[in-house]
This record gives sequence, C-alpha cells and structure tokens, in this order.
Amino acid sequence: MFGRSRARRACYSEGVPPARIWIRSPGELDTLGRDLRGVKAVGVDTEADSLHHYPERLCLVQLADPEGRVYLLDPLTLPDLEPLRPLLAEPATVKVFHSADNDLGHLKRHSGFAFASIADTMLAARFLGVRELGLDRLLAQYLGVQTVKSQQKTDWARRPLTPAQEDYAAEDVRHLIALRDQLTAELRAFGREAWLIEECDALAALEPPARPADEEGYRRLRGASQLDRRGLSVLRALHAQREAWARAERRPPFKVLSPETLVALAASPPGDWAALAGLRGLTPRLIARYGDGILEAIARGLAEPIPDPPRVPRHTRPVIPPAVRQRAEALRRWRATAAHRTGLDPGVLLPQRLIDVLATTPPQDATSLGEVPGLRRWRAETFGPEILAALTFRATPQHL
Repeated sequence: MFGRSRARRACYSEGVPPARIWIRSPGELDTLGRDLRGVKAVGVDTEADSLHHYPERLCLVQLADPEGRVYLLDPLTLPDLEPLRPLLAEPATVKVFHSADNDLGHLKRHSGFAFASIADTMLAARFLGVRELGLDRLLAQYLGVQTVKSQQKTDWARRPLTPAQEDYAAEDVRHLIALRDQLTAELRAFGREAWLIEECDALAALEPPARPADEEGYRRLRGASQLDRRGLSVLRALHAQREAWARAERRPPFKVLSPETLVALAASPPGDWAALAGLRGLTPRLIARYGDGILEAIARGLAEPIPDPPRVPRHTRPVIPPAVRQRAEALRRWRATAAHRTGLDPGVLLPQRLIDVLATTPPQDATSLGEVPGLRRWRAETFGPEILAALTFRATPQHL
C-alpha cells in the first residue's frame, strides 16, 4: 500500500553475499561478544528442531552485524552462550528479529537471557497495514531480495550443515537490519514508530510459557474416545512409556510409535510377542526394539487402577447483559471503520480480548482507559477519544 524506491532496493539485489563465520568454541564466542559491543543493531534468528528431536533443542543461533557479516553460533558444541548476555541486554543495541516470539522463547529457555531494545520486523509490517507478513515477501517487497529455498523442515541438529542449510540460515538474518531500517522509516512517516517500540518492549519482557508434561495427552489421541475404561488404562501406560523412550532417544514421540499404533495396542492388548506381530504398524524392527517394553506397559495398564473419566465442565453459555453486548457491538463497528481508515488489521487495532474487557468494565475517562491492562499507551493516545465515544454509545431499537 506504500511506495518503494527502486534505487533504494537496487543496492540489496546486487553485490556479493557477506562472509559467514562459524562460532564453535568458547574463545570464538568471547571474541564475538567483544567485537559486537557497541554496535547500533544486530540481526538475530534461531533454529530449533522439534520435528526431528524431542524435547526441542536450540540448534543454531544466527547473528548479523551492520556491515553484513553473518555469524553462525553452534549451541550443540558451545558449553553456553553467556558472552551474548551483555549484548542482548544492552539498551543501546537494537536486536532485530522477524516474528520474535519463538526466537525469544528459545533463547530465554536455553540460557535465561533478558532482552532490551528489540525490534520485530513482522510487527513493524503489521503496523504499516501489510497483509503478507512472511520474511521472504517483505524482503522482496522492501529490499528487492529473493530468498533461498526454505529449509524449515530440515534437521538442524545434523552436523555438518549442508550448503543449502547454511544459505537459508544466513539469508534469514543478514537483511534484518536493513529491513528494519526501511520499515521504521515508513512507520516514522506515519507517526507509528512509538507503537512498535511499545509493543516490542512488552514482547521483550514477556516470560516464555512453561511446557509441563502432558500427562493427559493420551486421552486426545484419535480413537481414544472409543476405548472402554480398561483400554484407556492400557493406553495411559503405553503413552507414558512412549514419552520415556522419546526423551531417552531425543526423538519426537510420533517417530517412536505412531498414535494409531498406541490406540490399536490399547484396543486389543496383545499378551505375547506372537500377538504383537499381528498388529498393523508394528514392524519387525519396532518389535525387536520395543516389544518387551510394550508388553510390560500393557501389563501395567491392565494392573493399574482404571482412570476415572475426566470431569467435563458444563459449558453453559454465559448470559451477557444487554448493555455489555451493545458496547461490544459498538466497539466492533468503530473498529471496522477505523481499520478501513488506517489500513490496519482489525485485530491489531483492537483485539477481541480488549473488546471483551472494555465492554464488560467500561472506563469512564482517558485516565482509566490508559490503565486497562494490555491496552497499550499507543492505543489510548491515538484512539482513546474514539474508543470512549464508542463505549458511551446509546442503543437504538435496531441495535438491540
């Protein structure tokens, strides 16, 4: 929706790709930490591997400096990433991500890092009303850069990485600073740069969600609802055993034994090796590897207390007072109009969770509006009077 300068884009479509420097030893990482001290910005990306390994591992950290050099850090060989801590916490150095949620989560869980001064190019694009938010589309649109073939489903724990993997990892990070500069310039022109800074500060402070063991996950397997209580007891034991194997072998559970195989075993529990051989999905190799453990888990399931069925809470439809419903509808009408006027996605302008809060407990003035959790200062300052006006809407009969 906004214009582009061809001259501005051309400088990124020509020239030689910058050097890639592998960081595999503590000494190399110490040197990198010192070399990056004081830079104005650094591009950051990570690669983890949930498709091939379990639990998920941080396999690669990519950094790019303002001169276009790319550093590939190997967490699988480095004892820790501590030399990055001052850099990531330095307010004077902007850490540039694209879709920062996962990268921040990986780095916080892996090393307990704290972050200051981050910029998320996907958030920046959303504040410009851009609809196609993938990094490849933004690089093509803003910098004229054509990215390499995706390697998202690759095994990032494999060493050495293939040339295609290295290309993808480097391209994912080396243009981030330039992209951020272009997006920030347009945000500044539209008076929205402060919006991005506020949202990114909130994102940097967010704690990554905990990942507790899913002990009730067996109930959600397809076909589990068709089992009787004894079958569920066997399925529970098999599911726990598969989880133990997956963690020991660092493989995703579905690559150990498929969900369909677990449910089939629970539906008709075999009592010996011969019976195992007749089950679909259990190859001779799997039986040789897991047969004894499968039979032991089945025996435990048959002997353990039968699990009580989960208490399903009664989801009675809440009774929404007419006044709350009218305020919510008025906010949605205002949001639709404002989204069209500003070019912003309605969910960026005012997400449904905030509509629910505002309609239920409407603030009476600008001060109380600014105190609504999660509303953000940019919404209160830019759209506050309009939001308050929508909340004081008086319904006419056709709106009831």
